[in-house]
Amino acid sequence: MSPFIWLGLAIAGFVAAYLVGWPAWESHRSREQRDENAERYLAWRGRASPPAGGPAREGMTRDERRRIYAGAALAVAAGLALLTFFGTS
Repeated sequence: MSPFIWLGLAIAGFVAAYLVGWPAWESHRSREQRDENAERYLAWRGRASPPAGGPAREGMTRDERRRIYAGAALAVAAGLALLTFFGTS
């Protein structure tokens, strides 16, 4: 197979990994930021719940986790295609 096909596959894989994984990461980060802002507001108003040893974070949703893993798998596959490109050229 032509080395440029491997390069095309690598570029397409990295783009796909970005398009799949980045929105899930941003969603997770924005939700954490909103929760933190709500906690700060309640503390400022004097209505915050007593601290329980640290901030209670919900973590990622199942869909976000699945999309992050899919993006990581695409990035690994694109990396392998890039290594193959360098090996065949």
